[in-house]
Amino acid sequence: MSIKTGDQAPDFSLPKQDGVPVQLKDLLQKATVVLYFYPKDDTPGCTKEACSFRDSYEAFKDAGAEVVGISSQSAASHEAFAAKYRLPFTLLADEGGKVRRQYGVPSTLGLLPGRVTYVIDRKGVVRHVFNSQINATRHVTEALGIVKQLQGSGVA
Repeated sequence: MSIKTGDQAPDFSLPKQDGVPVQLKDLLQKATVVLYFYPKDDTPGCTKEACSFRDSYEAFKDAGAEVVGISSQSAASHEAFAAKYRLPFTLLADEGGKVRRQYGVPSTLGLLPGRVTYVIDRKGVVRHVFNSQINATRHVTEALGIVKQLQGSGVA
């Protein structure tokens, strides 16, 4: 079962790049959350996507949102990836893919972990889902547009 717009986002706790656990419900107390699942650290598409989120990070913050990336690599892998590209946002280690399965993120060709972005409002409701394996940077423009709409409507 995959999570769709209007669904309540499943809560979870995963270690971030420094190993400290992060829980979704704690993040939602502070901001709208842009939760993006990506296949793998330091690969061409994922690097392009992460750097695009990095370059738009202040716009997300200004609109009341926090960006969080999730893939199945270890916290140490995420730490190296974040340092190499100066990523200012949290990367979570979903080793074993439990949260990916919980959200129903599909695989591409049954092999490659999918690339899906969720915009989750502060009440935990999924406001937007964007799924595209090949158009990595569009995840950023889609999410930022929705976050700004939410901010304008007073929901963010």
